[in-house]
Amino acid sequence: MTIGPGQSLAAAVSEATAILRDAGVPSPRVDAELLADHLLNVGLGRLRALMLADTPAPGGYAELVAERAGRVPLQHITGVAHFRYLELAVGPGVFIPRPETESVVQLVIDRIKPMPSPRVVDLGTGSGAIAGSIAHEVPAAEVHAVEFSPLAHAWAAKNLAPLGVHLVLGDLRDALPELNGTFDVVVSNPPYIPAEAIPNEPEVALHDPPEALYGGGADGMELPTAAAASAARLLRPGGYFVMEHAEVQAGWIATMMARAGIWSGITTHQDLNNKERATSAVLAEPDHSE
Repeated sequence: MTIGPGQSLAAAVSEATAILRDAGVPSPRVDAELLADHLLNVGLGRLRALMLADTPAPGGYAELVAERAGRVPLQHITGVAHFRYLELAVGPGVFIPRPETESVVQLVIDRIKPMPSPRVVDLGTGSGAIAGSIAHEVPAAEVHAVEFSPLAHAWAAKNLAPLGVHLVLGDLRDALPELNGTFDVVVSNPPYIPAEAIPNEPEVALHDPPEALYGGGADGMELPTAAAASAARLLRPGGYFVMEHAEVQAGWIATMMARAGIWSGITTHQDLNNKERATSAVLAEPDHSE
């Protein structure tokens, strides 16, 4: 199967769909259309209308389809990832944000919407998807973000600068000590994959940066544990912490937080696929009874 010069747009997209399907790409038709639109920049509605006419396929289309068939992430080819209401610049060196993380953002937004001027920090921001969405959807919020990887930090800076987010290059384990006890919400999607759990999708295994995937230790829990400890340090009493994690880690995280003795209202949240994707809790008020 080849996409030849002079081929119509409709025939080329159909051919590309077959090529991507044979390569095991999960959404071959959608990806074939998005790659064509990346070159034509007309929007999917207009693209589909052009496919009904005798429009020629754009130059360079076959090369992009070949890249995608090699399981290079679609977002690395187009340079764009869509997340909630944002269009994020992404590429090699940064984790591609996932749809399931959108529900974590919603938990934060529901929490802070009634507050007059909430202060939020995103630990391990990656591309800036979480922090940027909060800043965009709750303009009254003061949003901070921390990222350890210089490469990911560069992508986050590009995405977050227009949104007024305070971004720092730092380690989520000890970042922002000067702001201890001042945040209303701490949110984190830390690396959490166990050391031996190699992701099934080539796009993730071969192209997402390892430091954004693996949480440390055999169970992947080093960085999630550190994120919870930092949340306890950064939050004001009564502040809210929410963290994304693997489905299999939900019970462990709830138990860890209960044992710490400083969290109340520990709650596990399901994502859109009914998987236990996040845990939230409230930092206990200090006991002044003694």
